[in-house]
Amino acid sequence: MGTVRGCNIPEDLYYNVENNVWARKEDDGTVTIGMTAFAAALAGDLVAYTPKKEGKSIKKDKSAATVESGKWVGPVKSPVAGDVTATNDQVANDPSLVNRDPYGDGWLAKLDPADWDGESGDLVTGQDALDAFEKKMDADGFDGC
Repeated sequence: MGTVRGCNIPEDLYYNVENNVWARKEDDGTVTIGMTAFAAALAGDLVAYTPKKEGKSIKKDKSAATVESGKWVGPVKSPVAGDVTATNDQVANDPSLVNRDPYGDGWLAKLDPADWDGESGDLVTGQDALDAFEKKMDADGFDGC
């Protein structure tokens, strides 16, 4: 597990650093997506989660869900295109689960990816992700999680 400024950044996930989202390719071919610990720290305690409906097609860099905290409402942009196959009922019942466990139980959607092999090349992983988040946090003046 990598850490940047106190924020966990698992090195085995794929990240769209600009949008603060992650993706994990599952054994069944689906892709699980969610917010990074950095995004959750920026947003504050989440109080609402409104995912796109199952079966909905989502384009890359378009909203897969909307989340709300006491200080922010905004989209969680999908790092890849695909059709929504599942949303997270646990997060619907307790949105702050994203703050506590963004890479585990706090996932936001599962997709059947349209072109994982093509689009995942635009995402960063491993040490490249850690370096990219350090640079983004520095540019954003972010002190840490």
